[in-house]
Amino acid sequence: MRVDLNCDMGESFGLYRMGDDEGIMPYITQANVACGFHGSDPNHMRRTVELARMNDVKVGAHFSLPDLPGFGRREMKIDREEMANIIIYQIGALKGFLDAGGVALSHLKPHGALYGMAARMEHIAHAVADAAEVYGVPVLGLAGTLHEEIYTSRGIEFQAEFFADLEYDDNGGLIITRSHDAVDPGHAASRVVDAVREGLISSINGKPLQVRAETICIHSDTPNAVDIAKAVNAAIGALQMA
Repeated sequence: MRVDLNCDMGESFGLYRMGDDEGIMPYITQANVACGFHGSDPNHMRRTVELARMNDVKVGAHFSLPDLPGFGRREMKIDREEMANIIIYQIGALKGFLDAGGVALSHLKPHGALYGMAARMEHIAHAVADAAEVYGVPVLGLAGTLHEEIYTSRGIEFQAEFFADLEYDDNGGLIITRSHDAVDPGHAASRVVDAVREGLISSINGKPLQVRAETICIHSDTPNAVDIAKAVNAAIGALQMA
């Protein structure tokens, strides 16, 4: 059983710090590095790539709607061509720092509102796929949504993602908030075990939901993210030893 642990990171901007990337990095296997449109800047991108390299962590591009003030967690109306160009632009920025550091681009992952839009809007999912075809790497997304349907239909490798520190609504959609509250690490780890072993979790209202978990996500801006990373890392390790 191979399950990755990924984290959205490199999201600080200028003098504004977002998350403890250095504290989280030793516990993850995939770093989703912000590309400048919701967080990050050239200095933080390069620093995060170097931190991942030192910890032997795979690096993916975490691209967003162009919404730095809203941290990419507000929806926007954008057509397919413009969205694809916005995504390609962001991946290209990160790819420059990856090339400079001798690190391969591992995967792609939409951020925030763009992630939710691609799960249910065909033109947005196709825009993500348009960009993914340029770089030829897997895309992380929600199983059973347009992420999986459209990416796989176009021959793009798909990795089913489960969120340890976010709640799901009764329809299996993510509840995306502007800011993240602290999450009990034990609860997050228990949900991960259920998701990986049983493929079943409870929605925010207690409804049973089927999920797939090939990679587990945590967020660096959750207040106790390092503790969550440690607990989830240990839970994954125990599952893989079983």
